[in-house]
Amino acid sequence: MKELTIRFLDFFGLACWLEIITEKPKCIYYFGPFLDKKDAQNYLDGYIEDLENEAAEGITFQFKRLKPKVLTIDFEEDDYQKKMESIPNLTRQYF
Repeated sequence: MKELTIRFLDFFGLACWLEIITEKPKCIYYFGPFLDKKDAQNYLDGYIEDLENEAAEGITFQFKRLKPKVLTIDFEEDDYQKKMESIPNLTRQYF
């Protein structure tokens, strides 16, 4: 039942997603969807640990209600403008 609820919320851009931003490499990562902030927090440490193991630096995060178009945005790639256009614009709420 929980999965069905999450799918419903995600369809309308109301599911909780975890946005993690790294300064090195300059990227934005989206993890989710989750039912709510508490559900997402259960996974936060694991995602940060994985990024630190890959030598990511300057890690910050936010919980958002949105429907991301892409899960990873790498600003260091050559197609920077294309990536900028793909940034989700359906942010509903910051936690």
